[in-house]
Amino acid sequence: MQCSWKAVILLALASIAIQYTAIRTFTAKPFQMCPVPNPLNCGLGQETDTFDRICDEYPYFTYNTSRKTHILILATTRSGSSFVGQLFNQHSDVFYLFEPLYHVQMTLIPRLSHSKNTADRRVMLGASRDLLRSLYDCDFYFLESYIRPQPVNHTTDKLFRRGASRALCSPPVCDAFGPSEVNIEEGDCVKKCPSVNMTLAADSCRERRHMAIKIVRVPEINDLRALVEDPRLNLKIIQLVRDPRGILSSRIETFRDTYRLWRIWRATGRKPYNLDLSQLTVVCEDFLNSVSTGLSQPHWLKGKYMLVRYEDLARNPLQKTKEIYDYLGMSMDKNVVQWIQTNTRGSNELSAKHKYGTVRDSAANAESWRLKLSYDMVDYTQTVCQQILHQLGYKAVSSPEELKNMSLTLVQDRTFVPFL
Repeated sequence: MQCSWKAVILLALASIAIQYTAIRTFTAKPFQMCPVPNPLNCGLGQETDTFDRICDEYPYFTYNTSRKTHILILATTRSGSSFVGQLFNQHSDVFYLFEPLYHVQMTLIPRLSHSKNTADRRVMLGASRDLLRSLYDCDFYFLESYIRPQPVNHTTDKLFRRGASRALCSPPVCDAFGPSEVNIEEGDCVKKCPSVNMTLAADSCRERRHMAIKIVRVPEINDLRALVEDPRLNLKIIQLVRDPRGILSSRIETFRDTYRLWRIWRATGRKPYNLDLSQLTVVCEDFLNSVSTGLSQPHWLKGKYMLVRYEDLARNPLQKTKEIYDYLGMSMDKNVVQWIQTNTRGSNELSAKHKYGTVRDSAANAESWRLKLSYDMVDYTQTVCQQILHQLGYKAVSSPEELKNMSLTLVQDRTFVPFL
């Protein structure tokens, strides 16, 4: 016991030394979360003292100091999102991903794509935000944990709709197509390209100045607030909306098994007693909540939000696409213009044969639902979705004759100015 007081003193001195070392460690400049000048995350020509100043002023965040734009297309199924995605996929300097959240859903809550269960949605949204954050940083290894079966040596042939991304069908990911081949068909890419090497995909992502991701598995824009406010991202959201009557009609044609009872209603004129109404009501509720938030212009969405109606894009694709690119601060290139001219003058018969295709007569397709739905179904949809139809400028019809009169447009002229 004679040396116990010495042990106490030694322990006290050691504790002070440890605390001092920890304080020095977390306050020293080398450990601050500030960007290091390099070609991937910094603007050209920046000097070292500029970054020192940024670190002095903002020691706790990594800032996106480059002009790399992170684009997020927020939509729902059968709203024209594949078409909008191609407006970026065709740009030579955009890395585009088609529905990477598909893998999250299939791993966490398969068969529950429209689940209203709070716990299910919370799990799905948390994982989705984490994955999106990693993908915008061109980190593809995080995605591998959701792909089944898991990639071997970072290589997989199970990446959902890989052929819908030009970047994943081009060097360095795939050498099957030359640089002069602009319109690469999705099927040809899947046939001719080898399995996706995630390391090469990440390299391709870093080589491009911008990145765009299309998603249909996040219900509302409020669910993305954490990403929008992340200072490491330069995130711009394009919320795509469509007349709910058009969405319902397209889903009935595309998802024949899931919407079998709706098909029975259309064929017989009698609404089945066990019809799953949530297949319609959830769409309108999510639209209403999300659009109401976006149009109210909260501070956290300033400069980050643009609302686009599919019908406006279908009627004036070149003009509307230019408006979208202006909002993003980007310029359209010739590939985008060429793709629009080629893919908006096609036959609707062709698009009917290829339900996920994008070649069609876009203007005629926008309101073709009027010839496919019965008046009773349209009337019911107008009642359930009255608020969002009014907010988005879609007119209701009051008779079967009015419904079938295609010379009478049901889309009001309405301008939704981006929140700058």
